[in-house]
Amino acid sequence: MSFAVSESFLLLVDLQGRLMPAITNGAVATANAVRLGRAARLLEIPIVATEQNPDGLGPNAPEIAELAGGTLAKRFFDATREASFQAFLPRQRRFVVVAGCEAHVCVLQTTLGLLAKGFAVRLVTDAIGSRVDANRVVAIERARARGAEIVTTEMVIFEWLATSDHPRFRQCLELVK
Repeated sequence: MSFAVSESFLLLVDLQGRLMPAITNGAVATANAVRLGRAARLLEIPIVATEQNPDGLGPNAPEIAELAGGTLAKRFFDATREASFQAFLPRQRRFVVVAGCEAHVCVLQTTLGLLAKGFAVRLVTDAIGSRVDANRVVAIERARARGAEIVTTEMVIFEWLATSDHPRFRQCLELVK
């Protein structure tokens, strides 16, 4: 099922600068999260981010922080359990595109929380990561089994565009080349 731009938002989970060097293919996950963020900006899709225990793990990578319209500092691995989570989200948006780290901890638990709250979740496999890739793979399988749609960065961008006649098509195409 395609998802409307007017009903979508991008959630960037814990792409923190101190964490990313320990993530298998962390640079790829971050680059794809940035691509998603840049496409979302071009298409006027809200972008929000989380940071797990920023006092201990530091802030999100600068390229992530500059894309986010808001950042939620959290202690729960499942961001939806934070008291301020609902107020933090963009209003009237039911499709959430999820990218971030670690896939098997905060990304998975937040994805499961979002699904339980009735959101339609698109989990972007090439924009998530874990220290051990086997954990990422199992997290994807578990999220799929619980109802998340499994997608890639390019799939999301082209579904957001819907047509090559979109006025931002050329700009978004440059992001995936």
